[in-house]
Amino acid sequence: MRLLGVLLLVGIVVGVGALVAANEDPESHVLARFETPLEGRTISQRHNARLSVEALNGAVIDPHGEFSFNKTVGGWSRDMGYVKAPVSFNGALVDDWGGGVCQTSTTLYNAALLGGFEVVERSRHRFAPGYCPPGRDAAVAFGGIDLKLKNPYDFRVSIRAEMKRSGLVVSLIGPKKVDRKVLLSSEIVRFVSPREYKIEGSGPVNRVRNSGKPGYEVMTYRTIDGRQELVSVDSYPPFHRILETKGR
Repeated sequence: MRLLGVLLLVGIVVGVGALVAANEDPESHVLARFETPLEGRTISQRHNARLSVEALNGAVIDPHGEFSFNKTVGGWSRDMGYVKAPVSFNGALVDDWGGGVCQTSTTLYNAALLGGFEVVERSRHRFAPGYCPPGRDAAVAFGGIDLKLKNPYDFRVSIRAEMKRSGLVVSLIGPKKVDRKVLLSSEIVRFVSPREYKIEGSGPVNRVRNSGKPGYEVMTYRTIDGRQELVSVDSYPPFHRILETKGR
């Protein structure tokens, strides 16, 4: 059943005075800005996110040039200072190198959508992450899937990335003011509640292995100055709740 009219409206007016006034440099202007929350993220995920934010900060995209997240940030291996952190894999949470980096790529992706950038390559996660609306995530895997964007402007755009107490913030900075209104909306056309499964464990108490997340089929739209376009259609299976019962 289509759940028509269920919209997650998250937009920003790009290039208006309130945003420009926030810049320290009068010769630069915020084209777009987006923040994802850090609430609920583990220490290891935050560590990896911080390293990727530091690698991303200061990157420059040439006029009409293409940007690659993987080429810019580089690998997220132990040699690069990254640690193992929770990621979703085959329906379960497992620790893997660089867990948490995808929050940085997702934050950039949303800033790019709001900034009017063309999306050259983007992949969803298997399960919808909790730090952004469904259909608005951007998964990356070094040597595999990438986030690639194209600068639509005739001037260079720099990326300002930072980690604050509240969350990750990515801003796109240009030398000119761009007056346009951008709105992102997501229509959830299918919602699937997670089920609960019990498995027998060996510990003295019950333990929740996975807390569970709903599944979605979602259509994401971008409206620029009143003109709407379909950005993506994504399907996420439910992440079922798994309860490990105490051993006998």
